[in-house]
Amino acid sequence: MNVITNPVLCGFNPDPSIVRVEDDYYIATSTFEWFPGVQIHHSRDLVNWRLLKRPLDRISQLNMAGNGDSDGVWAPCLTYDNGLFYLIYTDVKSHKGAFKDTHNYLVTAASIEGPWSEPVYLNSSGFDPSLFHDEDGRKWLLNMRWDFRKGKNKFGGIVIQEYAEAEGRLIGPVTTIFEGTEIGFTEGPHVYKKDGYYYLLTAEGGTRYRHAVTVARSVSLFGPYEVDPHNPMLTSSGQPELLLQKAGHGSLVETQSGDWYMAHLCARPVDGFHCILGRETALQKCYWDDEGWLRLEGGGNSPSSQIAAPALPLYPFEREAERDDFDAHQLGDQWNTLRIPPGPDWLSLSERPGFLRLKGMESLSSCHRQSLVARRQQAFNIDIETVVEFAPDSFQQMAGLILYYNTEDYVYLRITHLEQHGRVIGIIRSDRGVYDELLEVDLPLPDSGPVYLKAAVNRETLQFYYAVEAGTWSPAGGEINIAHLSDEAKEPLRFTGTFAGVCVQDLAGTRKAADFDYFIYREME
Repeated sequence: MNVITNPVLCGFNPDPSIVRVEDDYYIATSTFEWFPGVQIHHSRDLVNWRLLKRPLDRISQLNMAGNGDSDGVWAPCLTYDNGLFYLIYTDVKSHKGAFKDTHNYLVTAASIEGPWSEPVYLNSSGFDPSLFHDEDGRKWLLNMRWDFRKGKNKFGGIVIQEYAEAEGRLIGPVTTIFEGTEIGFTEGPHVYKKDGYYYLLTAEGGTRYRHAVTVARSVSLFGPYEVDPHNPMLTSSGQPELLLQKAGHGSLVETQSGDWYMAHLCARPVDGFHCILGRETALQKCYWDDEGWLRLEGGGNSPSSQIAAPALPLYPFEREAERDDFDAHQLGDQWNTLRIPPGPDWLSLSERPGFLRLKGMESLSSCHRQSLVARRQQAFNIDIETVVEFAPDSFQQMAGLILYYNTEDYVYLRITHLEQHGRVIGIIRSDRGVYDELLEVDLPLPDSGPVYLKAAVNRETLQFYYAVEAGTWSPAGGEINIAHLSDEAKEPLRFTGTFAGVCVQDLAGTRKAADFDYFIYREME
């Protein structure tokens, strides 16, 4: 018997929406302020997965310049009907304070690999939209509705409205079909029809340690919905011994042979609380009991770290190379930028072939134009390494190696120029928005030539190294606790995960460039 080991999508891959098309399985996950928007992973056996497509790859589909931390793409929904893929997503412009500016869109494609259409605007009444294709051919948009009013439940229930595909718009009344349970924070709706019932899955409890999957059913799409008498159907709440915490936000898929699996988000704390990898995606095997309720295989409602795989031939994919020499004409799919797409005005792989050239733009505090390229940290223990050629003229010009969570939380091994010392290397840290320079005195560097940069991460501990000759590493400072690179480190809750990458800043506005020859990402576990 083959086994699925959870998480199946490690690192920052939350809010999974799973769908099967013939023999292929796809999971779409949230990307928040990172560009391109939405990650779609592919599998043929539910055991082995590969990143296949990031469909929101142009500004006309996703313009996030100015979006704040943890804004951007929330909770996509991927479905398939009559030869067409449908991808629903929210572009959150602000979620601070009482209000949330949440704009919901639809794009479509005949092939999962695109081309994906221009977006159709749907509504802005809430977030976590999903599309249900009923048996009669009608299509229905569901989302949670945000109620900002004083004294009201902010999670104001699950609403539904018909989508008229031919007209490209929503029509008819908006109806509240489910107000949630006593667990609260009702969001993430998905509807499935089976044996005469409409089954409504929602996420409840908030996307942290009380998170859960709630199941309810009705003979009518519009309710009333009867809640599973053993609700919640899935949760890690109150079970700190479990490997997979925060279990919730589920979606369902039926295999070719009639087995059922649930994709759900989870998280793995490094120190009992902080989850530096962010929220990840896991799978659970399910079945329908004699009363018609969804149950976990093996009983109970706790997520398992290993489950039985379906009886399908294994279909492994080639592993991603540890080293990227930047020899291609475009960035590999592992790479992401903040809010804006790569553009020739700030990023080039051709101006100096074999190098990634980044031209410095705004500071690490900017929500508009950062010259930063990074990939997800997907294991607790990693080594990352690069070499950079950079000749700064002032302290306002910086380049180097970064562990980045958001504009308030990062640790940065950077090269700069100081008036009295010339070219130097030091460490900048922002911990919950508090800026610091961790070395008492920045370390001197030769006036020119490449500088090798390295970081070793062991769970919540980081150690930086540098060298001016390949292989002759010296530590840059001491060990650094990076638990603040996590959702849990600050209120209100954040939603992403740690990224490792390279960046350049030029706060004088002259677009000083840095050239990176390679990047190594190596998992040590």
